[in-house]
Amino acid sequence: MSGGDMLDFEIRPNSASVSAADRAALLVNPGFGRVFTDHMVTIRYADGKGWYDARIEARAPIPMDPAAAVLHYAQEIFEGLKAYRTGDGAVTMFRPEANAARFADSARRMAMPQLPPETFVESLRRLVEIDREWIPEGDGSSLYLRPFMFASEVFLGVRPANEYLYVVIASPAGAYFSGGVKPVTVWVSPDYTRAAPGGTGAAKCGGNYAASLAAQAEAIEAGCDQVVFLDAVERRFVDELGGMNVFFVYDDGTLVTPPLTGTILPGITRDAILTLAAEAGHRVEERPVSFADWQADAANGRLREAFACGTAAVVTPIGRVRFSDGEFLVGGGEPGRVTTDLHRRLVDVQRGRAADPHGWVTRVL
Repeated sequence: MSGGDMLDFEIRPNSASVSAADRAALLVNPGFGRVFTDHMVTIRYADGKGWYDARIEARAPIPMDPAAAVLHYAQEIFEGLKAYRTGDGAVTMFRPEANAARFADSARRMAMPQLPPETFVESLRRLVEIDREWIPEGDGSSLYLRPFMFASEVFLGVRPANEYLYVVIASPAGAYFSGGVKPVTVWVSPDYTRAAPGGTGAAKCGGNYAASLAAQAEAIEAGCDQVVFLDAVERRFVDELGGMNVFFVYDDGTLVTPPLTGTILPGITRDAILTLAAEAGHRVEERPVSFADWQADAANGRLREAFACGTAAVVTPIGRVRFSDGEFLVGGGEPGRVTTDLHRRLVDVQRGRAADPHGWVTRVL
């Protein structure tokens, strides 16, 4: 496959699909990332051949040789986005083209082939179409889509692989945090950093998340929901959370988020919030925020709110911040008006309850 050519997908329906009754029981409380649909997408790539063998087939284990390059050199990238049921019975996705572009950027950084954006979006549409009965009802529910790609070549050698497998799986999802949207407590890591300049911080690759797990375990041990990373050079400035971008809301209505300098993942939800906040009349700034200023401005009242955002969690208020020498509250520890309003605006667009002047919503069915 080359240029703008579209692959033909071979459909191989799952002959052992979950029964309607069992599926309904699973959808009552699916949680996040524990229940999976009947099918998956697979597409293969080989140097000199390009993309080929596109399939919609039964979700099943992936046979893998112990010498597969991904197991040794971690050439792997992924994305995450959601499909929703709307009030008029339609099924939509939110900004899949942006995910396609970021997937290509991640592939470029990890020396992997770039899947054409139209094939990326079509693969999602095909999976949602065949597994549409797995999309849960309810305002906080969705079908989480996980496209990923890894080096499948059987080879032990430090170089970009010559063969890759692209896969999409889907998982019905409830709220990302147990108890729904409520203020979370975060831990500012004193020792660990997420990414350094020139590294892979802007790519959505598994290695970034693996590197965050020790710090996340430290956060949980401290009674926190998420870890906050500071910059790797000066250990002063806020970068992002373990899996989400962060925003600060000041007393004059200004929203501030750390700039994209190569160490922070360019979040699609982050980008949407910047747009929605500006349209709501807020001044928005992308500039560094030091942890010292975060603490001081929370104490003097200049900082009124802080929140995390991402595909899985959408918008989540930060109520309490813990660190090695103490803790402090943001805005009294309760959800703020701006955070709540932006969450509502974003969810309303995603679910077709509000106007979509930017063309963010893609109708699938």
